Amino acid sequence: MDDLDRAARALLRLPPSLGPVRLVAVDGHAGSGKSTLARRLAAALGGAPVLRLDDLATHEELFAWTGRLREQVLEPLERGRAARYRPYDWTLRGFGPGRELPPAPVVLVEGVGAGRRALRPHLAWLLWMERPAGASWARGRHRDGPEQAEFWDGWEVAETRHFAEDPSRPFADTLVREREKGYDWLPGPGVTAGADQIITHRDGVLAVDRVP
Repeated sequence: MDDLDRAARALLRLPPSLGPVRLVAVDGHAGSGKSTLARRLAAALGGAPVLRLDDLATHEELFAWTGRLREQVLEPLERGRAARYRPYDWTLRGFGPGRELPPAPVVLVEGVGAGRRALRPHLAWLLWMERPAGASWARGRHRDGPEQAEFWDGWEVAETRHFAEDPSRPFADTLVREREKGYDWLPGPGVTAGADQIITHRDGVLAVDRVP
């Protein structure tokens, strides 16, 4: 069992946070590795659905997607129904065909701002990718190439403003740090210790502390 398997097992022991769903956020700076972690964690969870916040944002509304998230995703999941949303096409600059998100035991939501204050009350756990902003942005720019340089210039300003007004890291339950193979899972600023706590952080691994 590797660290992702242990993390998946731990997350499944959490109580539901949104109707029947354990909504788990993966937040961090753009380019920090959120999408890769979410994809690997989803696989360890047996194919858990992943909502990418890039599918709800637009060129004009980089962070003004809270209303769409609430109406199209949170409200249906809370009622135990499949969510249905229309992913934004960043090339065609418009919303595409509808996509369903089932009310699975764990649903991952990944993207910059996944731990924002409007979403936190619905979260079972908040993961933060522990990579500095500058290093994350440099990685993202390298990934996207020089043709996206102008977009990144504007993005860095918008992200800095967002986290200044609505930070996520101070509320993170777990800080996730990439290593050569796997991840280190460290207690975040938002984690609280107690006899009834289900998830703990031991030797850089997210683990089940108590199994009923």
